[in-house]
Order: sequence, then C-alpha cells, then structure tokens
Amino acid sequence: MHEDFWQERWARNEIGFHLSEVHPGLRRHWPRLDLPRGAMVLVPLCGKSLDLAWLAGQGFRVLGIELSQKAVETFFEEQNLEPEISRAGPFKVYRSGALEIRCGDFFALAAEDVASCKGVYDRAALIALPPAMRRRYAALLSTILPAGCQQLLVTLDYEQAEMDGPPFAISDGEVRELYAAGWEVELLEAKEVLERNPKMRERGLQRLEEHFHRLQRQS
Repeated sequence: MHEDFWQERWARNEIGFHLSEVHPGLRRHWPRLDLPRGAMVLVPLCGKSLDLAWLAGQGFRVLGIELSQKAVETFFEEQNLEPEISRAGPFKVYRSGALEIRCGDFFALAAEDVASCKGVYDRAALIALPPAMRRRYAALLSTILPAGCQQLLVTLDYEQAEMDGPPFAISDGEVRELYAAGWEVELLEAKEVLERNPKMRERGLQRLEEHFHRLQRQS
C-alpha cells in the first residue's frame, strides 16, 4: 500500500472505509481507557473521520496523521472550521482549537511529536496495511510512544482468502504478536458485523468480526 494507492483512492472518492457517523464502538469502549481531559490522543491514518471531532468534543487534544491533503481539507470544510496552516518538519499542519491534523507520511512521525501522547485511537490504520507494513507500523508505535500510553485498537477478522484487502484481516493472535514487545493487550469485544456490511458480503465474505482491543505501553 504505497502512497499513490491512497492518493488515488481519495482522488476517485473511493472511500468506502469512511463512516458517516461516529463509530459506535468508539463511544462504547473509549471510556475504558479512562484518560484525563486535555490529554493528547493520536489518530493514525485518520482520513476525514467524524471520530476526530467526537474526541475533541470529549475534551481531548487530537493529533491526526493523514497522507491525503484532500482528506484533511475536506474534514475541516465539513466541520465548518478554518484551520491555521503551518509546517512541522516533513508535515503540513492544519490546526483549529483542540484539533490538529498533520498531512504527510505517518512513518515520518518522531518521538518528540508524540512525547505527551496519552492515548491512541486506531480504527483505520493497522487494517489498512499489508503484513510487512503492519509490522513496521507496530514497531514504530512501540518505539516512539511513551510508557503508559494506551490504545483503543479496532480490527477486522475474516478469511483473508475470501477477499483482498484493504481492509485486511487481522486476528487476535496477530495483534498480540505485533505488540508482544512492551504492550499489555486486552480483547474487549469480538462482534459479528457482516449483516451490517453488505458490501463486504458482495466481495465474497462469509464471516466478518470486528474486534476491539485495549493496549497499554509498558515501561
């Protein structure tokens, strides 16, 4: 999944992964992290997700990372916000109040960018990446995030042979393997969701589970 792939998806408006509402699982499980108001929350590969505005509305400082400039600009337009635009290293930064989205390559993120991060919300990043890039992504988070940082991770599990990703199938076992070094992993919920995802059935799936994990970075 190279940069051109995602840029072309956004250019053609092929964004079936985008939800037209705040993710119900975010509302349901985010309180389990019990983060203090004002804490920084990292949202990797955030697109124009409504979840960003919801998190900000809960009193958190939100740092989204997104490759597509179109996605970033559309988010602020749809939220009726006029962002301040600046540069921070390799990123073009859009900021409005508690919301900040950095446009650029997630893998360019450094420890100093997330030194005060207390939480991560990953609904669309890990499942968007093929196996080798998933390992690289998890290794980067394990390197740059501070001790004590928590994640709410949302994954999908299905028979990978039935459908090409993205989104890719990721089992509970793979999550634990990816985050074996330095993370405590807890499966919060595994829910069958094929009935409310008819497009996935059309692509050949016989089973589709959505998994919610809470992860905590150890010292």
